[in-house]
Amino acid sequence: MTFSGFTAKDFDVFEIPGLEPRMEVLIEQVRPKLEAIGAELAPFLTDLCGEPMHVHVAKHARRKVNPPKDSWVAWAANKRGYKALPHFEVGMFASHLFVIFAIIYESPNKTTFAQALKANLSDVRSNIPDHFYWSMDHMAPEGTEQKQMDEKDFQTIIDKLQQVKKAEVMCGIRIDRDDPLASDGAALLQTVRSTFERLLPLYQIAFSKE
Repeated sequence: MTFSGFTAKDFDVFEIPGLEPRMEVLIEQVRPKLEAIGAELAPFLTDLCGEPMHVHVAKHARRKVNPPKDSWVAWAANKRGYKALPHFEVGMFASHLFVIFAIIYESPNKTTFAQALKANLSDVRSNIPDHFYWSMDHMAPEGTEQKQMDEKDFQTIIDKLQQVKKAEVMCGIRIDRDDPLASDGAALLQTVRSTFERLLPLYQIAFSKE
């Protein structure tokens, strides 16, 4: 399948009531597009990161009652899974797309990243564009644009990553569902590529030995 972008109907999937009805349409309509993005960008990310980056599309297999509020495709340097590793994601809520670097609560790299973020905070803040947002909850669509954050906000991220077992961190961009970019497959893929290039330093310091 050639990726052609997301339509209003794709975003509306996350408004369908009930787990089974929502999953049925998600699997039929949205998942093939996430799989197409995954396959399209895996070679790019492999070259960018200097190691094989494997595609993982969300299956939502553990859900028994509550329907998923979002879905995504992730790339990580492990064929069997991504949650325990720093990784990249493209996904969607009903309101927007997200293109992010993420370390979620299952990753032991949290403390390594926290230490590296503290040591390299000035460079990080210079290299990450101000309109990129930071979040500490991958289940929530909210976040804070970097231009609205000060050193105290970053220190909160650092402290939580070091002290709270289930802490996590994400950084990247949002694309509103009504933005023409969301429905333009080629342009969207190029935006994802350029976003991942800007996020690469975060991925690299997550594996820092310092």
